[in-house]
Amino acid sequence: MTFRVTAAWASVSIAALSAGCGGSSPGGAEISASPPRAQAEAASGAAPSGSGSGSGSGSGSGSGAGSGAPAAPGMPGAQGPQGAASAPPVSVSVVRAVRRDVAVQVEATGTVSALASIDIKPQIASVVTAVHVKEGQFVARGQPLFTLDGRADAANLARAEAQLLKDQATLADAQRQLARSQDLLSKGFVSQGAVDTAQANVEAQRAAIAADRAAIEAARVAVSYSRIAAPSNGRVGQINVYPGSSVSPSGPALVTVTQLDPIAVSFNLPQRNLPDALVALAAARSAPAKAAPAAATKAASAPAGAPGAAASSASASASASAAAAAQAAAAAAPGAVLAVLPEGRGTRIGRLDFVDNLVEAASGTVKVKAVFDNRDQALWPGAYVNVQVALQSLPGAVLVPQASVVQGARGTAVFVVDAEGVAAMRPVRVLQALGTEAAVSGVRPGEKIVLDGRQNVRPGARVIERAPDGPPRTPGAPGAPGGPGGRGASASGGARASSSAAAGPGTPGSAAAAAAAATPARNGGAP
Repeated sequence: MTFRVTAAWASVSIAALSAGCGGSSPGGAEISASPPRAQAEAASGAAPSGSGSGSGSGSGSGSGAGSGAPAAPGMPGAQGPQGAASAPPVSVSVVRAVRRDVAVQVEATGTVSALASIDIKPQIASVVTAVHVKEGQFVARGQPLFTLDGRADAANLARAEAQLLKDQATLADAQRQLARSQDLLSKGFVSQGAVDTAQANVEAQRAAIAADRAAIEAARVAVSYSRIAAPSNGRVGQINVYPGSSVSPSGPALVTVTQLDPIAVSFNLPQRNLPDALVALAAARSAPAKAAPAAATKAASAPAGAPGAAASSASASASASAAAAAQAAAAAAPGAVLAVLPEGRGTRIGRLDFVDNLVEAASGTVKVKAVFDNRDQALWPGAYVNVQVALQSLPGAVLVPQASVVQGARGTAVFVVDAEGVAAMRPVRVLQALGTEAAVSGVRPGEKIVLDGRQNVRPGARVIERAPDGPPRTPGAPGAPGGPGGRGASASGGARASSSAAAGPGTPGSAAAAAAAATPARNGGAP
């Protein structure tokens, strides 16, 4: 008499009921509690590994013929090559490794700063008589800004000029006296001392005239202080005085003139990038990078279906592509600095211009400055921008997506798919992270790298290629089930077995399916 009790996690078989409980007597009992293996064997249609072949005597040989069967996917032992090869194919997307020359760029947050910001202050104490500019106005070098009351200085200048005329007249008289004295000395009417005195008077008057001319220059300088002009090109800030305001050198600034074109962006680089920054600075100074054309090009707004609308759109698209390519090439030049404007307002390309002569001990960074053309005033002093500095280049680097690199306890690796559609784990070394890509060593250009679905791939497993974030290939395609290189009809059976074995404890139908599949084997093939 045989009773069978099944549960979601165990299967119990009682061969005979007896008062005894040991040995090989008919009263012996056999209990099997290995639900994972039983479910896997039931789903695959195989006999349980430890079921044995019970005879009429009830001895129960317990041969364990299935002890060497491979474990189901996801179970212990499925990580090996044999287990992975017997597992169903995994749907993944792949990309090919490419070889390309890339520039190693360092990202930082910078602050826009003017190359020159000048506070305008008077050099004399006076009163403002006229204001010649308005707030926010762009001025050129030498353009008048303010006029001060300079009447006193003008009077001093006139006095100095009059004194010069007086001393010039005195000099003329002294020169005539010297000429008479020399004539009388030749006739013996005067002594040599009289001639020497006349000569001294002439030289003294010449010195007085030189002093008068110096006084005139000083007076002219004082007069020039009453006219305040722009020291450089720039934009006028807030004006703090008006006509009639009293100003002095120790008072506040009258106005600030800030240079906007060209303009600088200051930022900090880590100490480890200092050698590369110095090399890039030398390269930028030897061959300054030119500004790239604007990447954003608006297409002609021709109505749909209008004649020439398609051609205009294609031409605008080609121009935009060419501008973007030129901008990318300029940004990759040694010493080039790319500034990303906030709120998606585009980018600007400048060049490295300055590296500080010390490293800040508190932060371990060094101050760096780049210069940008700013004719359209897109960069404004005090604003924050993100910058990317091209410090060095990697010629012929092999690039793979960052997302395809697997981080493990033994280092970094990628899954490489061969021509047979079998995945293999390949150790790699990340040379440089480049945004969404990574330059690596250990992979050859053109090899297929698993991108999406890599978390389900095991070394030696077969894979089905699909488009990124798309459905797998249709059956019959190379590498797909039923197609060349695929597993045919048995793959679908294996997939169903894997789905059944993956059902957790308590899943409806999982235990019943396992028990139903294992019943013929336990009963010696009897229904």
